[in-house]
Amino acid sequence: MSGTVVLLRHGESQWNSLGKWTGWTDVDLTDAGVKEAQAMGEQLKDIHFDHVYTSKLQRAIHTAENVLKTQGQTDLPLSEVAAINERDYGDYTGKNKWEVKAEVGDEKFNAIRRNFDEPIPNGETLHMVYDRAVPWFKETVVPELEKGENVLLVGHGNSMRSLVKYIESISDDGISKFEMPLGMILEYTVDDNGKMTSRKELHVATGASKA
Repeated sequence: MSGTVVLLRHGESQWNSLGKWTGWTDVDLTDAGVKEAQAMGEQLKDIHFDHVYTSKLQRAIHTAENVLKTQGQTDLPLSEVAAINERDYGDYTGKNKWEVKAEVGDEKFNAIRRNFDEPIPNGETLHMVYDRAVPWFKETVVPELEKGENVLLVGHGNSMRSLVKYIESISDDGISKFEMPLGMILEYTVDDNGKMTSRKELHVATGASKA
């Protein structure tokens, strides 16, 4: 019997609140982001996790800590994994997304944010994130799920989108239409290839959806 894997995007970060592309910049949560993490923990109180993996960025780590504290699972150690770090936004890092949108237009802006193979100057495509996140998921997480263990993954908009693409078998074009907003919780059971057999989607209230 498969365990459950839960995918979370971190709560609102300091740069989310400013509308900046963050990427690998290691900013922390806002007060609102902490509350979002606690609200996600409330939603997940019925699940006992056996493993928790976060990216190596503090906004994901602190989200996981607040989720577990709310759940009462404070003795569960976190494993920090570079494979689920956020996408490297290269030359766009630190730029205000809405100012860039005004400069490049809607079509280019949406391609930068969502497309699978849109090049980023000195950064990563979503395809590159997929190529580091999915092999790790298959090698590490799927065997734990096969044992009936429950796994929590706390990452970022793009690292979680890359995993959703694999788990749900979404096409390259289809993933451009999928967003992982703040406050979204995805629960899956999967087969022995890590492909979805069941899906549950939950949301918590947030100040805004800042992708």
